[in-house]
Amino acid sequence: MTDPMIVDCDRALGFTIPARDARGRIARLGPVVSQVLTAHDYPPPVEALLGEALTLGALIGATLKDASGQLTMQAQTQTGIVRLMVCDYRGGELRGYVDYDADRLAALADPWGLAALFGGDAYLAITFDLATTGERYQGIVPLDGTTLAEAVESYFAQSEQIPTLVRAAFARGPGGDHVAGGLLLQHLPDGEEGRERLHTQLDHPEWERVAILGRTMGLDELTDSTLSLETLVWRLFNEEEEVRLLPHLTLAKGCRCSPDYIAGVLAKFPPAEQAAMADEDGIITVDCAFCATKFPIRAASV
Repeated sequence: MTDPMIVDCDRALGFTIPARDARGRIARLGPVVSQVLTAHDYPPPVEALLGEALTLGALIGATLKDASGQLTMQAQTQTGIVRLMVCDYRGGELRGYVDYDADRLAALADPWGLAALFGGDAYLAITFDLATTGERYQGIVPLDGTTLAEAVESYFAQSEQIPTLVRAAFARGPGGDHVAGGLLLQHLPDGEEGRERLHTQLDHPEWERVAILGRTMGLDELTDSTLSLETLVWRLFNEEEEVRLLPHLTLAKGCRCSPDYIAGVLAKFPPAEQAAMADEDGIITVDCAFCATKFPIRAASV
């Protein structure tokens, strides 16, 4: 049901379908994605790219069993208009930024889609850092497909060998606010004791039905904040024998920059290089690429 009084945003909800050997995550971002994007004033194609990336970061990051672990997703190219796109997730907090050539983007007649923005030599890297064990897992694949969602599907197929369906959407709400939503469905892995990254069974007799149902999810439904996440799961799988909902995760904008952190980074540079960075008043101004905050640090205090 649609209820105009509901505003369901900045949450990720997990679920499993035991009889189908499947698991899923569904997420929607509202104020979080607006806070990240408005700090940079990106043009619409770049805005949509990062909005989708943040949604995918929430979906994948929410699958981490290590609550203090971090998921980093990075797309990079040497020749494209978008030189670098980075977003990460840790403990429900999201951040991201895009480095792009504004002049080349403005001159492009059709600046939409991965091929237009990244060119043909781009790659996608997804990294899992597990704080409790100190382990790190990384997969790197070509940036295939027309959307980031398709590229993430390709990553799971090539790097993780996990059958995966990904849907993601970005839009402007009725009041002009940003809203993004996504769905991730996966075949349940055949676990190995003690392993965080898992391999799947060779046959997937139940997966096809789950994927077919997942593809019926409309992009407009994912970005409709008057539809609760629980309602969307029910719409997809109400005919299943059992669907188990997991505790939801609250999502927030988070950046780990601070004056102390910046000063610690500057302290690693030799005094001569610190002096070269400072202005005539002895101030080193450092911009955080993620949150666009400027940190003035007095060189003599480093």
